[in-house]
Amino acid sequence: MTTETPPSIRGISSMATRQVLAELGAAFEQRAGGAVVIEAVGGVDAAKRVAAGERFDVVILASDAIDKLIAAGHLQAGSRVDLVRSSVAIAVRAGAPVPDIGSEAALKRAVLAARSISYSTGPSGVALAALFERWGVADEVRGRTVQAPPGVPVGTLVARGEVELGFQQLSELIHVDGITLVGGMPPEVEITTVFSAGLPADGPQAARVRALLEFMTSPDAEAAKRRQGMEPA
Repeated sequence: MTTETPPSIRGISSMATRQVLAELGAAFEQRAGGAVVIEAVGGVDAAKRVAAGERFDVVILASDAIDKLIAAGHLQAGSRVDLVRSSVAIAVRAGAPVPDIGSEAALKRAVLAARSISYSTGPSGVALAALFERWGVADEVRGRTVQAPPGVPVGTLVARGEVELGFQQLSELIHVDGITLVGGMPPEVEITTVFSAGLPADGPQAARVRALLEFMTSPDAEAAKRRQGMEPA
C-alpha cells in the first residue's frame, strides 16, 4: 500500500525570514510530508506580486504589509498569524574600526561620522529614515546613504566595502561573510518588526497551511527562530 504525497505548499516571503522559514519548512516536511516551497524576495516586491493577483498558498511579510493586503481583499480577513519578532542590527566591514553604538547619542555620532550608510527598503528602513528625521539629520545623511535594492542584503554591500555602516534585520546579517556584527540598536531606539503570515481567501491548501502555521507558532519552533536571530512573536 502506498501513501500519496501531499501537494506542495507554495508561499512567498520577504528576505528577512528566508533562513528561518527554510529551517521550519524542512522540519514540517519531515513531520507531515509534502514539500514547503517559500520564495524569498524583497518585501515590497512580494506585496506587489500578491496585490497583482499572483496565487500563493501562504504569504509571510511584515505585519503591516499583511494587514494592508487583507484590507485590500488580497488575503483572507482574520487570517493573520504572527510568527516572529525581528530586530535591526548594525554591521561594519570585517577588520574595520567598530563604532560605539551603546546609546542613542553614541549611535547618532556613529551615523554622522560614517562616510556612507545603508539600510533596506523594508519596514526597518522606513523606521530608520523616520529616526533620522527625528534626529534632524535626514538631509545631512541622505547624500551618503546607499539604498540597498530590493532583495539585496545590506551586509553584502558592507562586505564589499561599498558601505561603511549597514543597518538590517539581524536575521539577514548573521549569515553574511566579511562583516563584523557591531550589535543591535540601543534600547531607546530599537527597531523591531513582527513578521506574520496571511492566507488567500480560497486557497486549496488551507488545511495544510494552517497545520504548517500551527507548527511554526508552537514551542517546537522557538529554538529555530532564535538560531536565526529572531524571537517568537
